[in-house]
Amino acid sequence: MSIKLIAVDLDDTLLDNSLAVSARAREAIAQAVARGVTVTVATGRMYRSALPYARQLGLDVPLITYNGALIKAALSGEVLLHRPLAEDVARDVLALSRQQGWYIQVYLDDVLYVTELNDRALYYETIAGVKAVPIGDRLYSLPGAPTKLLVMAEPADILRIQEEVQARFGDRLYAVVSKPNYLEMVHPAVNKGAALAFLAEKLGISRDEVMAIGDSYNDLDMLEYAGFGVAMGNASQRVKAVAQAVTRGNDEDGVAEAIEKILGSGLTYFKN
Repeated sequence: MSIKLIAVDLDDTLLDNSLAVSARAREAIAQAVARGVTVTVATGRMYRSALPYARQLGLDVPLITYNGALIKAALSGEVLLHRPLAEDVARDVLALSRQQGWYIQVYLDDVLYVTELNDRALYYETIAGVKAVPIGDRLYSLPGAPTKLLVMAEPADILRIQEEVQARFGDRLYAVVSKPNYLEMVHPAVNKGAALAFLAEKLGISRDEVMAIGDSYNDLDMLEYAGFGVAMGNASQRVKAVAQAVTRGNDEDGVAEAIEKILGSGLTYFKN
């Protein structure tokens, strides 16, 4: 068995705790590409938030963004797949958020909209490397079908909010926790696993030739889909349980280690 496609999550996976890609990770990815392996990112981030990292890595490939709601080429900008939330569902989620007093962000046409530039919006700008557009209460009636909605709250509250969203909307959307304080909501058919399957088919690559590396709950689907799923050392036990291997943490060059092992000795290198 050989790996022909590697999908790597960004936050808390490829990116270290200072939001940088290490020199060792850049070299490991370059070596994989030089050997004919397609390497892409699979992230919950916006396309324009992920694109600078793809350019830094010299990746001319389709990028899986918004948890798979948008797959768009890094160089040409060609859209391979865009599956936004239904406009009526988004409107109902926004109404509920307003009623409950939740902090929510709207992602429409790869633009980030917020009500105001408060501490949470400014924090997100720093993490994502994008500027938010404050539009006040117009956020709750913004026309169009958004690619993603995101609620931000304290970790102790996020799971409760997720339960409430799932109870009210059921299969009308997919709600997943990414970072401990983020609840991301996308089209119900969207997840990283489905996006990775779509991309692999486009590239003529079989499932058992796919490797995925991630750390969080929004990575579960792609780790389960991939022929070889690798969990980061900083991942939760639930994420580690679905993976075929566990590498080092994101601040210990875990992605580089995983790719180096695959390139050097194949999948058996990971086995005990």
